[in-house]
Amino acid sequence: MSSSTYERLLKPLLFKMDPEKAHNLAMMAIQKGWARANTFSDPSLKRTVFGVNFPNPVGLAAGFDKDGVAIDQWQHLGFGFVEVGTVTRHPQPGNPKPRLFRLVSEQAIINRMGFNNSGADALLQRLEKSQPGIPLGINIGKSKVTSLEQAADDYAYSFKLLREHGDYFVVNVSSPNTEGLRSLQDKDSLTKIIWRLKEIDQRKPLFVKIAPDLTNEALDEIIEVAQDFELTGLIVNNTSIDHSLLRSDPKQAGGLSGSPITDKSKNTFQYVKKNSHDDLHIIGVGGIMTAEQANERLSDGACLIQIYSGWIYNGLSFPAEICRHIAEAKPAIALK
Repeated sequence: MSSSTYERLLKPLLFKMDPEKAHNLAMMAIQKGWARANTFSDPSLKRTVFGVNFPNPVGLAAGFDKDGVAIDQWQHLGFGFVEVGTVTRHPQPGNPKPRLFRLVSEQAIINRMGFNNSGADALLQRLEKSQPGIPLGINIGKSKVTSLEQAADDYAYSFKLLREHGDYFVVNVSSPNTEGLRSLQDKDSLTKIIWRLKEIDQRKPLFVKIAPDLTNEALDEIIEVAQDFELTGLIVNNTSIDHSLLRSDPKQAGGLSGSPITDKSKNTFQYVKKNSHDDLHIIGVGGIMTAEQANERLSDGACLIQIYSGWIYNGLSFPAEICRHIAEAKPAIALK
């Protein structure tokens, strides 16, 4: 299926469906190789970051391909890398449905999925058979059945099991949809998790994904932990729980993404970048809805960027559109 066919026929149909059913249908089409998009390549887009070679800096954020069922297909949709997950140690169904909502007039999405996934062992089986063709990130989280006190064990299990298959790993302590998870962003809890992972593998590139709703003091603590443990970097940001950013009251709980969080995500990114050492890599994500915004995040110092809601609303060729704009703009980016 070409990009034009998707835009003319399938996208209007998907937007009339229940969002989670539409997502599952889209994932099936991508998994089977039925979806194709315009792609754009240029030598100026290539970069080597934290020892990994990326054909372009535009990645698919975690949450779309939670179970890694379409790992081999994302390279054909114009992405320079893909991040699968969030995966947990134990399989879990996630939160009750409905749990995914579109706010089309505001180009926003609210989700309270709750880390629905088939578990780390099932993901391992898929990874052993996959050939992604582009760098692969693996986003790991805490199982709902695991207590906060035992959270480090959960992260350690998934990391140890999957570490040979990911080009980088992400510790997700910032989803608002697992009870208590965001408390793991505090300094002591985060230190315990990172300590365990570093005991397993000192060399694997390791990131922490943070929320855009943290105070500057909390951000400072996370930056301190990241620098003390010589983490590869931070992913800034996850979804927001600040629904005051919306013009309407959706009356739905969950993490907000898309256009309403553009400024909040940008401001958090700029704060983290300004207050961290130059050797801490920052991947920018959150509210990137246009090619210009993607280029701006790179110009602000992101080593890479990720999209999710922007891809949903702009269509299959959005990664190519971003890449073309970056190549033509040729921003002065300090690659690390």
